[in-house]
Amino acid sequence: MTNPTSGKLAQIMRRGQVLAKECPSRQILRHVTSQWGVLVLLALLEGTHRFSALRRKIGGISEKMLAQTLQQLEQDGFVKRVSYPVVPPHVDYTLTPLGTGIGRQVATLTDWIETNLPTIIKAQQERAACLGDGEIKE
Repeated sequence: MTNPTSGKLAQIMRRGQVLAKECPSRQILRHVTSQWGVLVLLALLEGTHRFSALRRKIGGISEKMLAQTLQQLEQDGFVKRVSYPVVPPHVDYTLTPLGTGIGRQVATLTDWIETNLPTIIKAQQERAACLGDGEIKE
């Protein structure tokens, strides 16, 4: 006798319905896979950082975007913020166990991109050359 929650239904229950417009996992996916979300997760995989150290480590991020990204990742349970009652304020950011898990997944993706970057750039250049010659029109 088969389990009624086996097959496609079980898969949906395990994975959610990220392709569905209303699926709450889309918001989390947006936080994790945003340009700054990826970079914050990668930086925090290396260990605990203060805000200013994270900002220096992640080239090009504004103070506003770093604060916003850290808040989103903290709300999702990926980042832990520890504030120490000292003057001047001292705040540390670190990944939670959940954050470490997603951080490793993001690191795998970024490693793949960096490993394949020459091939990707070549494909982009070939595409641009074809479009420049008028060979490919959409």
